[in-house]
Formats: sequence, structure tokens, C-alpha cells
Amino acid sequence: MFIDIGKPIADAVNTFVEWLIINHGHIFEAIGNALLTVLVPIDQTLRGAPPWAIILAFGAVAFAASRSWIITVAVAILIWMIGNLGLWEQAMQTLAIILVSVCLAIVIGIPLGVAAARSRFVQSLLNPILDLMQTIPSFVYLIPGAMLFGLGKVPAILATVIYATPPLIRLTDLGIRHVDHEVIEASRAFGASRWQILKGVQIPLALPSIMQGINQTIMMALALVVIASMIGARGLGETVLVGLQRQEPGTGLLGGIAIVILAIVFDRVSQALGRRLQAYRTAGG
Repeated sequence: MFIDIGKPIADAVNTFVEWLIINHGHIFEAIGNALLTVLVPIDQTLRGAPPWAIILAFGAVAFAASRSWIITVAVAILIWMIGNLGLWEQAMQTLAIILVSVCLAIVIGIPLGVAAARSRFVQSLLNPILDLMQTIPSFVYLIPGAMLFGLGKVPAILATVIYATPPLIRLTDLGIRHVDHEVIEASRAFGASRWQILKGVQIPLALPSIMQGINQTIMMALALVVIASMIGARGLGETVLVGLQRQEPGTGLLGGIAIVILAIVFDRVSQALGRRLQAYRTAGG
């Protein structure tokens, strides 16, 4: 009744991955080493710095983003609470992975979103890819990463970037497309080039949407933390995984609380920064 096409597909994929590793393994090794060159100093700095310095740094970033003492104090207290849970080092490991992953997602996502907004062809090319990326279960991303880069933080970063970038691309595209055409036409009338219009009109007006995309990227990156621990990413996800493996719900709960705290901190700070940038743009306009 059924034609078995599953085994040929699986065999073909296995053969392709094996061919990649044998013939182009040096490329994946170079990519992994480049990521580690960035990640290791950040990880060592965060883990080696005194906790009070990290707390002050979070407070300074929160104040710079929000200009609100309430948000600043709340962020500092929340980060201090992670230390009280006994998960400071794990949180710093997770933070290093999140910082590298989100920066890579921003570098990839915003230019692709801009390209999609300015070209129907690019948008039609990207949409099915983004649909596929957002449909595939997050755990599946770890399989090719682990096969090509081995276990550890490098495949976790790459899986996180792939998983978390689509909302940033879509929201950047959406924000630029929704910029008022009359404003764009007025800029053209004053002789502005396409690059000047993009830099001085479209991106500033699309900033709320772009910041929302960055916020969603950060939240999705944190959501992948627990899953990435299955391939040796360590951090807070490992704490949750250990609690599950040892049937210690209390340990898993502590890791979950710490992840939620980081999510709240990143969410509040990124949203506050988005509001400030929008208010600044409105006042300047």
C-alpha cells in the first residue's frame, strides 16, 4: 500500500552530510574556531568578573536604555537574584551564548529584512525559507549542527541563530514596507539617493518594528537554551536538563526561574530602548 521513500531520503541525507564532513570539514572547523574566538573571551570575562561589576553593568545598560531608575533598580535586583539561586556561573555561560547568537542574528537578519523590503524577488525567495525555518521543530536544528561541528557551544550558537533570526527578518521587512510613501516621495523630491532614503528615512521610521524583531529574537534565543543543553551547550539549560534526568524537579525549577529572570530583563531593557529611540525620533522630527 505504501511506497517506502523514507529510507532512501534518510540515506541520501546521511551520505550528503558524510560527504560534507570529509570534503569540507576544514571549512566547518574554521567557522567553529572563529565563533569560539569571539565566544571564549566573552564567556571568560563574564564568569571571571566580580558579580557586583556585572550587576552594575546591567544596571548601567538598563538606565541608558530606559532613563528610568525604577527599571534600573528592578534589573539590578533581578540579576542579583540569579546569584542568590546559586546559578551565577551558569547564567553567565548562558548570557555569553545569547550575546553572540543575538549579535549574529542582528548582523544577518536586518540586512536580509532590508533586502526583502526593497525587492519583491528577494521577499518571494525568503518567505518559503522563513516559513520552513519557523515550522521545523527547534530540536531538529541541533542535529545538523552537532553532525557538522560536534558537541558544544558552537552548534548551539548556530542552531540559535537559525531558530531566532526569522522574526527579525520579517519585522524589519514589515517595518520598512509600512513607511509612509509620501515621506519617501518627499525625500526623493529633495534629491535624496536610495541609500540616503534608507538610512535617513526608512530605517528610522521602521525602528519600532525592528526593535520588536530584536526583542522577539532574544526571547526565541532564550527559548532554545534548554534544548541546546542536550548537545553540551551548558549554562542554565543544563541545570534544567539535569533536573529532568535526575528527577529533581526543584533543580529544574531553579534553572527555569533563572531563565525567566533573564527573559524579563532582556524584554524590559529592549522594549525601553525601543520606546526611547521612537520618542527621540518623534521629537527630532
